[in-house]
Amino acid sequence: MTPDLAAIRIGELLCNARVRGASDIHFGGAERPALRIDGRLIVLEGEPLPEAAILTFLQSRLGAGALARLTERGTADGASRSADIGPHRIHAYRQLGGVRVVIRLLADAVPQLSQLGLPPVIASFARAPLGLVLFTGPTGSGKTTALAALIDAINRTSERTVITIEDPIEYVHTPIRSAISHCQLGRDVIDYAEALRGMLRADPDVILVGEMRDRETMAAALTAAETGHLVFSTLHTNDAAQTMDRIIDSFASEAQSQIRAQVAAVLLATVGLRLIPRAVGTGRRAAAEVLIATDGVRTMIREGKTHQLRNAIVTGRSAGMQTLEAHLSELVARREITLEAAQAASSRPHDVREPARGAA
Repeated sequence: MTPDLAAIRIGELLCNARVRGASDIHFGGAERPALRIDGRLIVLEGEPLPEAAILTFLQSRLGAGALARLTERGTADGASRSADIGPHRIHAYRQLGGVRVVIRLLADAVPQLSQLGLPPVIASFARAPLGLVLFTGPTGSGKTTALAALIDAINRTSERTVITIEDPIEYVHTPIRSAISHCQLGRDVIDYAEALRGMLRADPDVILVGEMRDRETMAAALTAAETGHLVFSTLHTNDAAQTMDRIIDSFASEAQSQIRAQVAAVLLATVGLRLIPRAVGTGRRAAAEVLIATDGVRTMIREGKTHQLRNAIVTGRSAGMQTLEAHLSELVARREITLEAAQAASSRPHDVREPARGAA
């Protein structure tokens, strides 16, 4: 395959992905290109793409430094915007068959909360003066999109100073009523923890931390929330109990009592997200577990009784709480998703209920 033909194939692959509504594009190595559409990986016809063309593509999208990072570290990340696929995030890595590339396609514009179909209580987080809100779920479950929508809501409704720290920056917010700064790891700051400690001197009202990856970042985020800031972040956990355990267990045993008290004091909510294919047509529907930090929930966290958090969610509907299975059951009842898809998205499939025969 000539370099020109390879470049044309990559261009066609990208355009085809956007037209077909793909969320991710995979290509490189010895494998044929593939698209992830509505959660399913679809392998395309044709030969694998040559590595020389892939490296040229990466350099054009991420700059010459990307190839150096790929050689030195084995991975390279970045975000870009182009006429063929709009805004997108790129991850490249070396493996046995050569260089592989995964591209996540992003929305052309910052989404609004009303477009996401999330529980109404989530909109209230944008009005909170301080505290910690965590969005959780597996990769590709909509965490970044939900956070972008919350920052957009703040930007549209209040005069606040907002700082985002991301790796990489995916959504760029144009200031409307708030002042917004975007910081990217590797380009503007060294790491999340160091950036957080420095940003506390920048007079922020709201801080978005792309991911709480390690103990240092968790400690810095807790301190930021404790000192009067509204902090949003994400974790790759499956539910509220696992989220609390992940944070607390990241610290040495002798510090865990203090961390439980700190988390209990600053937590506002956790939101566990899943994206499920729609029953009709294309696209996916968000479903959410929501934990609100009521007095009872704070006591459970402080006393290390995280195994009781699910019961608190089940009985806390009046406070805006809901289990993932309750939301999935509602979506099944409204025929927005199928029972099979709902059960596949849950670790408790038997708790996802099919509507009674004859129910609307």
